Amino acid sequence: MYFFSLLLVVVVGGEIVDLVGATGAVAKVVLLVLLAFSVISWAIILSKWSLLRRARVQSGRFVRAFRKAQRLQDVAMVAEQFKPSPLVAVFNGGFAEYRRQGGNPTGIVTNVIAVQRAMQIAASEEMSRFERNVSWLAITGAVTPFVGLFGTVWGIIDAFHGLGTAGAATLRAVAPGISEALITTAAGLVAAIPAVIAYNLIGGSIREFAARGDDFALEMLNAVERTQPQAVAEAKR
Repeated sequence: MYFFSLLLVVVVGGEIVDLVGATGAVAKVVLLVLLAFSVISWAIILSKWSLLRRARVQSGRFVRAFRKAQRLQDVAMVAEQFKPSPLVAVFNGGFAEYRRQGGNPTGIVTNVIAVQRAMQIAASEEMSRFERNVSWLAITGAVTPFVGLFGTVWGIIDAFHGLGTAGAATLRAVAPGISEALITTAAGLVAAIPAVIAYNLIGGSIREFAARGDDFALEMLNAVERTQPQAVAEAKR
């Protein structure tokens, strides 16, 4: 089975190489453009997939550590080891505002809404970081089929022009030129389909992180508000 698969790859790959070699100059340029789109898209896909996978694992660990901690200061001391989780930035944003207002075991937070706004800003920045370069996948999915179609149309025009010059109106005469032209359409689809699938999957994961960030911000606010009765009691002593 393995030998058959390897043989199939070699045969098909050889046929594709022969077809590409037989194409005209315009088709070759189109194929190079599509190759560039595909390489950039796959680089983005692999990097974002790795980032999201690590962020998902670290987010789960960070939430567990946050819920076990007795004080926010304890979480702040170990938060950096849970990067690249976006929840770390949300916590750091809220904790920084908490500290600016005098938040500590004996201090009183005067404006909890400001803490919430700080976390919202941090969450928005993290989502922007996750979304960076993802729009290229949408561009690839939208543009490359038409780039491939342009190569096909140009190739068919060239094939029929050659047919008219030769004067032989037979399928045998026109078929090679059309098959060479259609390879650009196939290349456009090969570049577009993974980009579209990845764009939707990555977008769904980013929306999931945004929802988790909102939920964690609420947990953080609860933790901040729980420190206030203790701070008030310490202030009265």
